[in-house]
Amino acid sequence: MTPEPVILAHHADFLVLAKPPHLLSHPTRPDGAPTLLGWLQEKFPGEFVALVNRLDRETSGTILAARSPEAASRLGGMTMRREIHKHYLALVSGRVEAEHGIIDAPIGRLGISPQNPIWLRMGVIPRDDPQGRKTAEARSEYWRLAASGDRSLLRLEAHTGRLHQLRVHLAHIGHPVVGDKIYGPDPNLYLKFIAEGWTEEHQRVLGLSRHALHAHELRFSWKDEDLAFTAPLPEDMRERIAGHAELRCAANGASLFDAASPKGATQASPGQRPG
Repeated sequence: MTPEPVILAHHADFLVLAKPPHLLSHPTRPDGAPTLLGWLQEKFPGEFVALVNRLDRETSGTILAARSPEAASRLGGMTMRREIHKHYLALVSGRVEAEHGIIDAPIGRLGISPQNPIWLRMGVIPRDDPQGRKTAEARSEYWRLAASGDRSLLRLEAHTGRLHQLRVHLAHIGHPVVGDKIYGPDPNLYLKFIAEGWTEEHQRVLGLSRHALHAHELRFSWKDEDLAFTAPLPEDMRERIAGHAELRCAANGASLFDAASPKGATQASPGQRPG
């Protein structure tokens, strides 16, 4: 069973939530699947709630929700201007040697081919692509927190907001996110998962039932106050990190297993609007 979301902070204008993995942010089809937006609407019946940012189903971590049309408009504008800063944590395959790096490489849809069986799969495509595929500029930055054996723990920021950007860029440099069915060792595992669900082959090759990407921190200024919110690592990533001493020490040293006290956020019960 998917864990319930957690409300990290209540504010008169917005909510900050920790989305668990495997939960949709919003409805994608009329099949009644649980979503974070639906959960919010149940928690705050009759009130305005709108998601400001979204995460892929398997990605866990911080999501911002507006509590009024005015706040939604303002926060949406801040998102477009890249004034809401999001930092991620990723457990990736291989030992990342560089302590810091920037990946500046355009991204586009690869298109179906013998090498790519998945229509939605994105990839790094040359700006002067001979096939004429459309691309968008994409820039990601990473910091290595620790490396142990064939695993590395990274902190990341996406300076542009392209579909699957961090996962695509990490795969591009040879360090795909652990558990990634689409950008990991074999994209056919994604098609097999859609057809058959999680199998022994998935467990053997991927080892984790979702990609190990977590939206750890959200930072922005609101009404002249600088705010920061963090979501602790979920249990599945904790377990994988705990198996590597260097990764575990780095995570403990950076307090990645704990949620920081959000500065400037007033706590309130669901349905109440502080201030």
